[in-house]
Amino acid sequence: MGTPSPWAVLVLAVALAGLSAPRAADGQPNFIVILADDVGWGDLGANWAETKETPHLDELAAEGTRFVDFHSAASTCSPSRASLLTGRLGARNGVTHNFAVTSVGGLPLNETTLAEVLREAGYSTGAIGKWHLGHHGRHHPSFRGFDYYFGIPYSHDMGCTDTPGYNLPPCPPCPRHGAAARAARKDCYAEVALPLFENLTIVQQPVNLSSLAARYAEEAARFIRRASSSGRPFFLYLALAHMHVPLGVPPPPPASGRGIYGASLSEMDALVGRIKQVADSHGKGNTLLWFAGDNGPWAQKCELAGRLGPFVGAWQRQRGGSSAKQTTWEGGHRVPALAYWPGRVPAGRTSHALLSTFRKAGLLCSGQTGTFLFLLQVLLHPNSGAAGKDGEIETLRLAQYKAFYTTGGAMACDGSTGPAEHHQPPLVFNLDRDIQEQEPLDVASREYQAVLPAIGRAYAQALEDIATDNVSVADYSKDPAATPCCNAQHVACRCRAPGTHPAAVDHGTERRAARLCL
Repeated sequence: MGTPSPWAVLVLAVALAGLSAPRAADGQPNFIVILADDVGWGDLGANWAETKETPHLDELAAEGTRFVDFHSAASTCSPSRASLLTGRLGARNGVTHNFAVTSVGGLPLNETTLAEVLREAGYSTGAIGKWHLGHHGRHHPSFRGFDYYFGIPYSHDMGCTDTPGYNLPPCPPCPRHGAAARAARKDCYAEVALPLFENLTIVQQPVNLSSLAARYAEEAARFIRRASSSGRPFFLYLALAHMHVPLGVPPPPPASGRGIYGASLSEMDALVGRIKQVADSHGKGNTLLWFAGDNGPWAQKCELAGRLGPFVGAWQRQRGGSSAKQTTWEGGHRVPALAYWPGRVPAGRTSHALLSTFRKAGLLCSGQTGTFLFLLQVLLHPNSGAAGKDGEIETLRLAQYKAFYTTGGAMACDGSTGPAEHHQPPLVFNLDRDIQEQEPLDVASREYQAVLPAIGRAYAQALEDIATDNVSVADYSKDPAATPCCNAQHVACRCRAPGTHPAAVDHGTERRAARLCL
């Protein structure tokens, strides 16, 4: 498999900006990757004029480069994050769907992460926020190249809290007595509280969601200061809880516009602004700051879901279901993306280059083995839960054309889903003329007949390359013993009391891991 080089990341980022790469004498740059969760392309004011809650992100766009045709590697959490850190699609790295609270495995241990490569190159590496690539044994981020970790091992709706925040439908707070856990909604995580880790130690269980954003900002700023003081370059991977539900913000004023979602968006924006300020204060121009989303909005959450912008997947909407998160429609994987690097990345530029967080398939990439950002002509979109087998490639982008061999809609706000449909020959949309994906090309048209052979060749080539690659297999088995638990003697695995010594999780022996507490 390809091993990403830190200089490959640097050279590609600069090349995208239209500049030459810095000389070695300039020193190694710092990297900050801020990954927002379930954020919509239209959730940035720089992308969508109706959005007013993102002044700091809009400033970041004005002072850097905005990428408007940027795509996550998958339309759901774990596969998207695995591809970002390895540079490989889930069909190659083995991560094809989300890991669970009780998952034994995670991102396969033979996969190389960007953090591992950068640490070997002398970088101080830190991960703050959501992990969701396995937490049991050596799948924990402390064993995947990160010197420091502070965060939640999976999505923050995968455990109860005493401050449940806003969700649809709402979930109750953590139980304090055993009977309460069994009476809770079956689609809410009520039996085990949400854990907060610092390295290998659970420092809080349940997490206080209302203060989580502030704690992430504080820990990120502390990491930047500590790394800068050490004289070493650093890589910070900041995976935010925003904009995934539950949204843990105070009730906004009645006349605040977008209500709870808008208040949470403003909180995320302020957090990003603070990280930018801290990075600039430790040597403006020394740090490449990258902001992007992991996938599109979670439409079934209704008013607690983000804006798609123009990427509404109209063909699918007419047939039922959502065309956002978990789908291969543009709203599922086209995400906001900004690059900021004073003196290196041009200010005020909008790039229409086709880009993604993973490298191209081997035969399509002319032997490049970098990760992170690539100029593409061909982009593969894996099934992410709405239709087809998880991780399989049944949607393809070739320049401005997008071909669907399978379509389907995820659950929408009204509870509807779009049935899976297989297409042979494929549905083909020309995104230059039809960004809403409303009307596929007529199969009898001259345009369709002209582009179909190229699509077929690209698709066959991609599938052959994946089939002959060094493909990893993720362990998706489950065991209650893998559940992070601060104190198995307490209901919901609560820690004894605030201020007591936190419980260290034993990662040395599989069977000695904390048990599920009922």
